[in-house]
Formats: sequence, structure tokens, C-alpha cells
Amino acid sequence: MNSPTNDKPLRGLRVLEVDALGPVPLACMMLADWGAEVVRVENPASRSAPDTYGSVLRGRVRVTLDLKNGQGQQEFMELAESADVLVEGMRPGVMERLGLGPEAVFEKNEHLVYARMTGWGQEGPLASEAGHDINYIALSGVLHAIGPESKPAIPLNLIGDFAGGSCFLLMGVLAALYRPRVERRRVVIDAAMVDGVSVLMSLMHSRQHMGQWQDQRASNPLDGALPWYDTYRTKDQQHIAVGALEPKFYAHLIDTLGLKDLPSRDDRGNLPTIRAAFERTFATRSRDEWAEIFKGKDACVTPVLNMADARTSPHLTSRSTFALLDGEPVPAPAPIFNNKRSPIAQQGQFAEAKDAIRRWRGV
Repeated sequence: MNSPTNDKPLRGLRVLEVDALGPVPLACMMLADWGAEVVRVENPASRSAPDTYGSVLRGRVRVTLDLKNGQGQQEFMELAESADVLVEGMRPGVMERLGLGPEAVFEKNEHLVYARMTGWGQEGPLASEAGHDINYIALSGVLHAIGPESKPAIPLNLIGDFAGGSCFLLMGVLAALYRPRVERRRVVIDAAMVDGVSVLMSLMHSRQHMGQWQDQRASNPLDGALPWYDTYRTKDQQHIAVGALEPKFYAHLIDTLGLKDLPSRDDRGNLPTIRAAFERTFATRSRDEWAEIFKGKDACVTPVLNMADARTSPHLTSRSTFALLDGEPVPAPAPIFNNKRSPIAQQGQFAEAKDAIRRWRGV
């Protein structure tokens, strides 16, 4: 079993993870990176399936249990007896049908935090329906707000799965753990992606209520309506990102571009003219040339990097944002505690469930 280093904030925390898709593996990866001892219970069929998570499964002890038979259920319960947190991402009712739902587990360990991650939530008309990230952000009003005027853009599953899912799951777990263990009884967390992404849209909902947000893509300050908050193609067919919202940054932008004679940006009728000028100008040089020109200009202009380029970015390199794990470049644990980035957890280790049980029992 991985031994967390003494300076990690969650050292000593025991987490029982039930094999699941999407948000759960990332959330438990972060718990492991922060020092928690994570035992991941995997379905026997998962071992023969292609590995789609790779280093995201780092930092765990990985055991195989068939939760549909008595022995597997018994060993799962023995692990739950010693755990501080249980994280599962099954459809509502599945764990109960297996005899492993909250009430059954609390009979063995009432101080455990039982964290449940789903797309639609444990209750509601759609609770039992299938879905993926795109469905959850669609029903939450998020997908409608992203992309060009013509149609919604399909983002990576960062919004629903990981921001609205993993991060809210983590916040729920940490909030529950804030109470001393002796005061913590029968805590069940219902983390739903539709709830999480709705909270992420709080500012937009508030602005719409105040008449400051239009329910039409590319009509608002942060969704592409403004030429000074957009991306532009460069001479080498790459892109530059511009985020010069404030007047002082905009002044640096047009000064560096040599476009001081542009019409006032306060008149929305001038936006097409300004955008066309930016398009023509950025097309005259390569992405990296523009990045060099804008270095130190305080104009909120940055190159649009692909993942490989990001891993070698001087800024991210200086912060050790990426690290090597068995030769694979992976994002390092975040945030940084006390000016020291936590060392990355090692790759998951396979073990027998009985060994994990004995370890947690201190035998």
C-alpha cells in the first residue's frame, strides 16, 4: 500500500473507492495525491477491459471484488468498517440492491462519510436515466451558453464530469470531514453534476436576472461578443487568445498592435470594424512571434497551446505544473501547500482484498 508522506494534508485518511466512470476516479486521484490511503474496489470484468484511465488511477491499492456475491460483499463491508470515506458512482439504487447502501454500511461504521456521485442526482424524474457530460450540461443551461451563435460547441468533459462532478464531490467530502469523527454520523453526500454545473453558472443567472446577460451565444462579454475577448488565427495557422477586457489592458493591446486609430470600443456598432482589424493584424505574424512581442506588455494576450506545448511552457515548467510518473508526463498535484508542491502519488498497486483489510485493521 502506498505510504503517504508526512507533509501531505490528508495523511491518515482512509478512502474506499468503488470502481466507476468519470468524476469518481479523478476525485479519488486527488485525494490520493493529497495523502489519503485509497483502496479502489474493481469489478473482475474491469481487469480485462482496456485501460482508459492510466495515471488517473495512481495512488491506490486496487483490489478485485465481485460485489454481486456474498464473499465479495462481506470483504467490501470489512473494508468499509475501517474507512473514513466511501465514494461510489453507481446509478441510484444499485448499491442498495447489492446490500451495500448507506444504511447497511452505517450499521458497520456510522462515522463513515458515504459520498455518491451521479449525473442527475439520487432523486428526480431523470435520476435513473442514462446520460453523459453533454447531457448534464445541456439540461443545466450550460451547453446553450457555449459556442458561436450558430450552434452550441461541444466542450471537453471538463465542465460536467470534472468541474461540476469531481470538484463538488471533493468539496462535499472535505466539508463533511471538517466535523470531528465522533460528531460525524451517517453523512450521505448526494453530488450531482446537474447541481454542480448550475452552481458554476451562478454569476450568469444573476446577471440575466438583472438584465445584464442575453440568452444568446456570442452576445455577452465573455462568450465571444467582444473582439478584445476572443481568439485569432495567426500566420502559421495557430491561434492567439486575447482577454483585454479592462480599458488599461485594451490600451496596451491596440498600442502593441499599432492600431491606435481604431474607432471607440464603447460604440457596439464599431465592433465589426475592430474585429476585422484584429483579424488582419494577427494574421501577419506567427503565434510565437506575437507571444514574444506581447511579453511583458500587460495586454492579456497569450498563445493558444496544445497539450504537448503546454507541458513544455516556460511558465508551467517553472512551477513544476507537470511531473513524470514512470516516464509519463502528468499534471502534478494542486494546489500547492506551504510553498511546496506535493510529490505525485505512485502508480496504483494491485493487492488482495484480505491484505488491504488487514492493513487497515493494523494486523
